[in-house]
Amino acid sequence: MTAAVAASASVQAQQKPNIVLFMVDDMGWQDTSVPFWTKSTPHNATYETPNMERLAQQGMLFSGAYASAISSPSRCSLLTGSNAARHRVTNWTFRRDQMTDGQDGLLASPDWNYNGICQVEGTPNTFVARSFVDILHSAGYHTIHCGKAHWGAQDTPGESPLHFGFDVNIAGHAAGGPATYLSEHNFGHDAEGRPIAQFAIPGLQKYWGTGIFLTEALTQEALSALDKVAQPFFLYMSHYAVHIPIDRDMRFYEKYRRKGLSEKEAAYASLIEGMDKSLGDILDWLERNGQADNTIILFMSDNGGYASGAEWRDEPLFTQNAPLRSGKGSLLEGGIREPMIVRWPGVVEAGSRCDSYLSIEDFFPTILEMAGVRRYQVPQVVDGRSFVPLLRGKGDPSKGRSLIWNYPHVWGNRGPGIDLNCAIREGDWKLIYSYKTGQKALYNICLDIGEEHNLVAEQPKLVRRLSRHLGKRLRVMKAQRPINKATGQPCPWPDELP
Repeated sequence: MTAAVAASASVQAQQKPNIVLFMVDDMGWQDTSVPFWTKSTPHNATYETPNMERLAQQGMLFSGAYASAISSPSRCSLLTGSNAARHRVTNWTFRRDQMTDGQDGLLASPDWNYNGICQVEGTPNTFVARSFVDILHSAGYHTIHCGKAHWGAQDTPGESPLHFGFDVNIAGHAAGGPATYLSEHNFGHDAEGRPIAQFAIPGLQKYWGTGIFLTEALTQEALSALDKVAQPFFLYMSHYAVHIPIDRDMRFYEKYRRKGLSEKEAAYASLIEGMDKSLGDILDWLERNGQADNTIILFMSDNGGYASGAEWRDEPLFTQNAPLRSGKGSLLEGGIREPMIVRWPGVVEAGSRCDSYLSIEDFFPTILEMAGVRRYQVPQVVDGRSFVPLLRGKGDPSKGRSLIWNYPHVWGNRGPGIDLNCAIREGDWKLIYSYKTGQKALYNICLDIGEEHNLVAEQPKLVRRLSRHLGKRLRVMKAQRPINKATGQPCPWPDELP
């Protein structure tokens, strides 16, 4: 380190830290060369993510990080700190005043908040809340959004990241995925600039027809935005990768074909490595500019890998989440357990690991605590708990805590643990309750991470206790339940059935 860089780092140490939240879309727990389980798996050997390895060597790996099973619920919990059962954005959002639910013959969806979240009153079917980004902005942070937003429906205030306190918005809008990663297709626009696909990505016209891949274009835009800012900054690097469509990032695709992967598998692996390169480019920028020692980086995915439902559409699976079961859309571990790493120089022990569990709503109070923001006023109830004690090694907020999920919808894909259910994790135990069938499943997650052994029959007292706790928490949060079409009544709570 040069004297100038050292002096710069010393000055920054007296300032608020920069914060980078690196969010990946639909990335599974095993879609990386970093082993998040107790041992490496064949998936870890398949993918090459050297910059995730680099980040893990510099920070703390979390093996028990959770989110919702679907994008919008996770992202709304992230921004508001409220559990999805409370904010009621329990399915993915897109068009104003329109549900995105699939259909079920027996049950109907409740009237959920399909217009997303918003910081002001006046839009029906929205959850009104103040974002942590707005609080950071008020505390003097320069705030940059780059990539996927997916917080509010089209033509609502919440569709724009600028509404939530971001100074800069790069390519964020109402859609939850990209029309295409290919600039050769103008990211979903025709030659005159008109969107020709419903998920056409806005604001990247200068890259049209250049051959650049979307992940790289977003990274270049993020670094350009960082070049213009003064300290401190918050960068929300929210990639569309690795969401479908599984386009080929040709910088990496042929390498995975030579490894023996199918065309679809190799394309997916190329999406992952392109995302990893973006992470490395940001780490390199921080080091070049003398910011590495004063920048916190949080790496997270918004839901599990897309490893469910493809086979019934006669499509080959391009990934899976083993040893976890199922995938995106499911309340089994494959749908909700996420890869997560945190680097905080001078605070987090390099190369450390945390096996305590946490949830995506915990990012709200955690990031504000990291930024030194102790007092703030918000209209919503913040369910999240700061995991700073875990980072400092001075406490465990997961002790005695239960995590809650509620998904009173039909998603559209099929597979185990998908549709019309709710769940609770408490300690080693996890209970899933099906609103449709009334059936329950109980797993000891620590001994049975693949959720292969339903212990309902062996643990009736524990099932009753967890059912009572789940039902109580859902009632307190005023959670919604599917409606029985024949009776017009909500389905029973989990503690109303044996």
